[in-house]
Amino acid sequence: MMEEQEALDLAADWADISRGLRKDLGNQLYSQWIKPIQLGSLCKQTGTLDLFLPNEFSANWVSDRFADRLSLAWKIARPDIRNVRISVMPGRRAMPGLRLGRDEGRRAANDGAPLSQPGDALGMGAAELGALGQGPVGLDPSLTFASFVTGSANILASNAAQRMAATETPQFAPLYLKAATGQGKTHLLHAIGHAYLANHQRARIFYCSAERFMVEFVQALRQNQTIEFKARLRGFDLLLVDDIQFIIGKASAQEELLYTIDALLAEGKRLVFAADRAPQALDGVEQRLLSRLSMGLVADIQPADIELRRSILEHRLQRFSPSHVPGDVVEFLARTINRNVRELVGGLNKLIAYAQLTGQAVSLQLAEEQLTDILSANRRRITIDEIQRTVCQFYRVDRTEMASKRRARAVVRPRQVAMYLAKVLTPRSYPEIGRKFGGRDHSTVIHAVRLIEDLRARDADMDGDVRSLLRQLES
Repeated sequence: MMEEQEALDLAADWADISRGLRKDLGNQLYSQWIKPIQLGSLCKQTGTLDLFLPNEFSANWVSDRFADRLSLAWKIARPDIRNVRISVMPGRRAMPGLRLGRDEGRRAANDGAPLSQPGDALGMGAAELGALGQGPVGLDPSLTFASFVTGSANILASNAAQRMAATETPQFAPLYLKAATGQGKTHLLHAIGHAYLANHQRARIFYCSAERFMVEFVQALRQNQTIEFKARLRGFDLLLVDDIQFIIGKASAQEELLYTIDALLAEGKRLVFAADRAPQALDGVEQRLLSRLSMGLVADIQPADIELRRSILEHRLQRFSPSHVPGDVVEFLARTINRNVRELVGGLNKLIAYAQLTGQAVSLQLAEEQLTDILSANRRRITIDEIQRTVCQFYRVDRTEMASKRRARAVVRPRQVAMYLAKVLTPRSYPEIGRKFGGRDHSTVIHAVRLIEDLRARDADMDGDVRSLLRQLES
């Protein structure tokens, strides 16, 4: 009976954690990687909870990217859980040709090694965290300024981040990076850490999420080690705190963070925070802490425009030299995947991986087939009525001409362009499009679509008109 109740309690906690992860990661990442996780048992003696995935590839991927997040979430939900172990579902065979990650501490554990080891995070000595040879714990070696692509949407934040890592003392403190999910704020945090260590080789830095800060602080309280906690924290030269919005509502942690900010700033140390909203929009945060967070520079990262999205894709393609990605595919991805940079890069990676694993060539058709979920989530719901209205304004024809029987060239060509755009930008079938254009037969729509495709290929003016209309409709 007790085992059944324990299983029910774990399931209830997992439901709460899952809801938070879905909101934080988005439906696509959640459905692909978190949803397949199945709960195992909790060992009361070691405090280790087992989480199972269907194969080694999934277990390795989740372990590499979400181990800390899962571990922290469970520690917050259940004080008796000290470690989280991610492994393959018992009885499942490994996928041929795939092996576990290079980080032995993060393996999908067949050997029972926990993901969270003593010495992680604040429990580790400052000198170990700042050792340049190994790099600081928690920083991704691939997230550097060299791999960060700049454009008008992020140039302020990028320049401010580089100033924060430079040898000379920055003119503002702290730096607060504000951006929606997947726009690059975490990348800049990691880049600051790497560059600061390169410029200050004896420096002590600490990178963490606000969630982890809270967990470490609560653990220090329970173990009567708050003095040691404060001493270690204030011994760092650079403090990088991600997802500061998750510290809301935790009064004791907020107070400790406030005192830490004051102590570090008084000693000329550097602090960088990142969040998905401006300081003033953080609900449940004490006013004094809000004042400290916004007293330096608040650098906003805007959603990447199409020029920046193109540049990001081209920069990313340099890592895949054996793979040929046609220009029309790059343009299609840049135009269509516009919600955030993370989805854009993820879509490109998935497309190239699928092509390489199946031996198929990368093409526009393959992109549309394999990236259905990403594309549908990013496409703004454009209506045929909106297309007709925009085309009529562009060509200066009356809206009634879209459904009229007139066959004058000045009317027919805009009507055909509108039909073409309706097919490209909406999920409507040829018969449905025909009905919106005065009840025309589906063969008329097919003819219009093929004609405009042909004209775009050989007529620069027509191609320019369509591109201009696409920009208007997709903006």
